[in-house]
Amino acid sequence: MPKYTEQYDIVLPFLKSKCEEFSYFDYDTFTTEDIWQFLIKKKWRKKDIGDMSLHEMVNEIMEMRASEFVAYHQIEGFKGDNWFSEGNSDDLEQLLRPGPKKIK
Repeated sequence: MPKYTEQYDIVLPFLKSKCEEFSYFDYDTFTTEDIWQFLIKKKWRKKDIGDMSLHEMVNEIMEMRASEFVAYHQIEGFKGDNWFSEGNSDDLEQLLRPGPKKIK
């Protein structure tokens, strides 16, 4: 369930419209909740969302570009994963282990 559910419910038609726009540009995997989380965490992180006016929210949703949204998700993806954590230490060892010497 998204944060600020009252505001989310009000701007949901505009979030759906933005999802359809992204889908038109072949970004099919994003949902309205993904866009909402982007807005809360990135665009509006320094604003009091409870005090934002409706037209301000709608304007920022409709002005949002797919490139900034995708770039944000790529960076978040890099932050979230520890590729060589305990579970993947064998992969790291295999990657860094020197292979057999080739005979010329």
